[in-house]
Amino acid sequence: MTDTERRVAFVTGATSGIGLAVTELLARQGVAVFGVARGAESVRTMVKQLREEGLEVAGAVCDVTSPEQISKAVRAAVAEYGRIGILVNNAGRGGGGVTAEIEDSLWDDVIETNLNGTFRVTREVLSTGLMRDGDWGRIINIASTGGKQGVELAAPYSASKHGVIGFTKAVGKELAPTGITVNAVCPGYVETPMARRVRQGYAGHYGVSEREIQEKFNAKIPLGRYSTPEEVAGLVGYLTSDTAASITAQALNVCGGLGNY
Repeated sequence: MTDTERRVAFVTGATSGIGLAVTELLARQGVAVFGVARGAESVRTMVKQLREEGLEVAGAVCDVTSPEQISKAVRAAVAEYGRIGILVNNAGRGGGGVTAEIEDSLWDDVIETNLNGTFRVTREVLSTGLMRDGDWGRIINIASTGGKQGVELAAPYSASKHGVIGFTKAVGKELAPTGITVNAVCPGYVETPMARRVRQGYAGHYGVSEREIQEKFNAKIPLGRYSTPEEVAGLVGYLTSDTAASITAQALNVCGGLGNY
C-alpha cells in the first residue's frame, strides 16, 4: 500500500484530548476515520464538526469495557468504510490513590479499561475489522511513560499501562511477518481534560493548590512544560506512514524528556 491510497482508521476515545487530536490529524491526512467514545453527544459533535471541514469521519458510541459494544462498533466501521487498516487504542482512564486504600472496584475498572479494552479492541479489529486480510496495517496503542517508570499514587494506572506496553511488544513480534506493525506511544504529562483531573486529585491529596501541583510537575520535565495533544498525535501520524514500516514492537516517548528509556 502506498501513502496515496485511501486508508481507514478506527480510533477509540476519539472525542477529546489525544484521541481527538489523532482523529483530526488522520482525517486531515486523507484517512477515513471511524471514531468511538462512551458519550453519544460527544461523538455526534466530533463527527459534525469534522464533516463541516469536509473530512471523512464517522463514529459510534463504544465503551471499551463492553465486548458487545466493541463488536458492534467495529462492524459499523467496516460497513461504513471497509477494511480497517489503522487502529489507535487511545481510550483510557486514570486512577490511583494510597495503595493500601485502593478498592477492588477502582483497580478492576482501570485494568478493564486501559489494558483489557486495548486487547479486546485489537482482537476485534484483527478479525471482524479485517485487518489481517491485507498486507499492511498499523496498530498504535497509547500507553504512558508511567507504564515504564511508575507514578506515585497511581499504581493501577501504571500497572495497566505497563501491561499495554508488554502487550504491544508481544503482538508486534507476532504480527511482524504480516506487514502489520504494532507500537506504543508513551506520553508524559499532556495537557488534556484527564490531566486536569489528575492535578485536582493530587492537590486534594497533598492539601495544596492545583497550580502548585502543576508547577511541581513542570519542574520534573526537562522542557519545563506539558506536551500538547497535537504533539502526541504527530508521532501517531508518523507511525501510520510507509516510512515507519520498520518500526514495530516499540514503546516511544513523547514527554519533553521526562522519560529516558
